[in-house]
Amino acid sequence: MNDRAQARILAIMGSGETSPTMVTIHKSLVARLGPSHHGAVLLDTPYAFQENAADISARSQAYFARSVDLRVDVISEADRSASKERAAASVTAIRSADWVFAGPGSPSYALSKWRGSQVPEALRDRIAAGTGITIIASAAAAAMGLLAVPVYEIYKVGADPHWLDGLDLLGVLGLKVAVIPHYDNAEGGTHDTRFCYMGERRLSMIEGQIPAEAAVLGVDEHTALVIDLETQRVEVLGKGGATVRKAGVSTVLPSGSTLPLSDLREMVATGRSLACACAEPDRSAQVSRSADDKPDPGAGEVLGELPELTTAAESQFEAAARDRSGAAMVAAILDLEAAIEAWASDTDENDNADRARAVLRGLVVRLGKSADSGLADPADQLRAIVQPLLKLRESLRKDGSYAAADEIRNALGAGGVELRDTPAGTEWEVNLR
Repeated sequence: MNDRAQARILAIMGSGETSPTMVTIHKSLVARLGPSHHGAVLLDTPYAFQENAADISARSQAYFARSVDLRVDVISEADRSASKERAAASVTAIRSADWVFAGPGSPSYALSKWRGSQVPEALRDRIAAGTGITIIASAAAAAMGLLAVPVYEIYKVGADPHWLDGLDLLGVLGLKVAVIPHYDNAEGGTHDTRFCYMGERRLSMIEGQIPAEAAVLGVDEHTALVIDLETQRVEVLGKGGATVRKAGVSTVLPSGSTLPLSDLREMVATGRSLACACAEPDRSAQVSRSADDKPDPGAGEVLGELPELTTAAESQFEAAARDRSGAAMVAAILDLEAAIEAWASDTDENDNADRARAVLRGLVVRLGKSADSGLADPADQLRAIVQPLLKLRESLRKDGSYAAADEIRNALGAGGVELRDTPAGTEWEVNLR
């Protein structure tokens, strides 16, 4: 271990690796490097096939720069494939960097590109030696296990459930696992999309193919399983938990859990739920936030996921509309716009941002209609009420009922309608000042 980086960490993230919900975790990990960290690289291989790969890289770089003040260089799959020299340079960068990240995309595509290259060996050596910080998330996390879920082929194309041979990067830690990110996914609504969109039925179809000494290691969305390679301890951070599933039996490690790495190995090997999995978490080892440690809006951190924030903004707008508060209606719109901006770096493939933008446009339209109502000439709105009362007043005056006629004048005046009796008849105007 060089004397620049202080940390020896492997972090496995289930999803949301570039979302506002994970900023605190990223900050805590980078802080462990100390002030003299050297080199931070992002591997674009899992998503390099996408037409918007350059945009994903740029958004990820902006996220880490804004959230944790970390300058990240991209190791491009296109550059790696261009020449042996560039491929060798990328492997050297992976080995020497104090911070390495790989995340979203397709597990099967990542495996097709990495298998046969020196990248898996470089990553495996980082984990074995405990060099710096290595963060493996989403698609890359699925590829790093003994077996890998080809999620695109199963969920999007309709292939029969099956496993691919994974990179088995965790084997050097004695963890024979099939890593399943997005473990608690609920995007399906009416159908089961847990277990990286496979659901219980399809996972159970292939679970029997996992070797007897191995198990499923599931990591929930917006959650990190952090392994300190120096202290040999495991910590679960974030919104969800981590799950060891063996032969259909699950042991859940909720957020805040800490345990020795040896206990996690035993859970994987035997399937037994150890006492440490249910014990009160070691609070001193957790990433925590005090009452004074509030999110820094400049770092892009907001509380809640985008669907939750979208629903909250809608409710806030509805309440403001009922109260006829234009300022509160504007505040709801601005809150939603800020949430959309904060989640702009999120690389998860979902329609949350599209729905949020649609809701935002709808709220703006409703605000415009409310403004139109408020800007309308009040005389046009009151004419249907005032004109009959003027006819009644004129009739009362002809009959000599001046007191009653004056009561109508006074009532209209109290409502902001001023009357002027002229030879040509009674004129009126609205004065709401």
